[in-house]
Amino acid sequence: MAIPWGTIKSLLIFFGPMLLPKAINYYRSVRNAPLAAGVSVQPLPPQALRAISALVVGGFVLLVGALPLFSPENVFARTQSRLQIPTDVLFNRLASLRPLTPADDALRARFVNLESRLLYLQFGPEVLATCPFCSSDDPRSYFYYALPALLAPHLVNLVLASVATSEFVSGAYGPKWRATAAVASGLAAALDVYLASSYNYQANARATRLADLDLFFWTARAARHLGLAALDFLLAYLVYLSSTNRAFVSPPSPAARVEAVTRQLQGTKGRLNAVGIVKNTANRDEELRARSQAYWRQEGAIMREVMEEREVVEGVNDALQNRIDIADITRDADAYALNVLPRLEEMVAPETMVG
Repeated sequence: MAIPWGTIKSLLIFFGPMLLPKAINYYRSVRNAPLAAGVSVQPLPPQALRAISALVVGGFVLLVGALPLFSPENVFARTQSRLQIPTDVLFNRLASLRPLTPADDALRARFVNLESRLLYLQFGPEVLATCPFCSSDDPRSYFYYALPALLAPHLVNLVLASVATSEFVSGAYGPKWRATAAVASGLAAALDVYLASSYNYQANARATRLADLDLFFWTARAARHLGLAALDFLLAYLVYLSSTNRAFVSPPSPAARVEAVTRQLQGTKGRLNAVGIVKNTANRDEELRARSQAYWRQEGAIMREVMEEREVVEGVNDALQNRIDIADITRDADAYALNVLPRLEEMVAPETMVG
């Protein structure tokens, strides 16, 4: 049964002021998560691309399956007939449009009363034509028979989502969404089963025109495929956001941070060692040492000439008097010296210290 628009509007008015600020705060926290975690956006990894491709292909297959071209035929819509039309007239009209099949003959044998036609609109032609134990006197029997076919798309899509988000396919980028995919698939299946079991098929008994019929089976089938396709596309988008560090980023663990700092220190140490080797090589080579000394002599002469110019002297004096705080610079220099150079008391031998 459809929820009245007035009820939806009342719920939005009541819950909107409470939920909207929470939604905005959640969006901001998700958007700022990479910055807070200290990570940067990265290109899409190949493992995540495999998972996204599988989910997108599955979503497009479901979209194609939702098209009327691939839906089971509705004999009433095909023949433009009322629900109360005599069975012989209905199938004679169908025979004039296309050849009848054994499935049509089985369906014709089941159209014995109005109840069977109402169940046809609820469960579709295959269930009504092939169920061996169902009877219109027991409508629930049709539901039990239709349940496996109803759950099959959900189970297939769950398997697809589980494989796509497995570590084998998506590496370390997909497993964090496996629980989300399983819960969402389970809720979608439960909602589908609930709507199918609680549908009031007797409401169609009062319809006197084809336009008044509620074609529940075909509407539910299209909604099922579209909902599962939307779920696959949403999972693909979530994997994309998390794998490229655009959102849903978890801060690195302490071990990972220590390892990253260690790698940086090793890199810095390696560059310092390289600089030391180059400098040592230049000092040991007579020609390179002479070139280095000549460069610094020339550099010193140029800087002395520059500093003797009137404009430069006036600019330096103005900066020292008005724009530079010598006391702050002195404090920074002292702090740097204390951090880099050993303290005097640490350089004194323990045996020379007096208590």
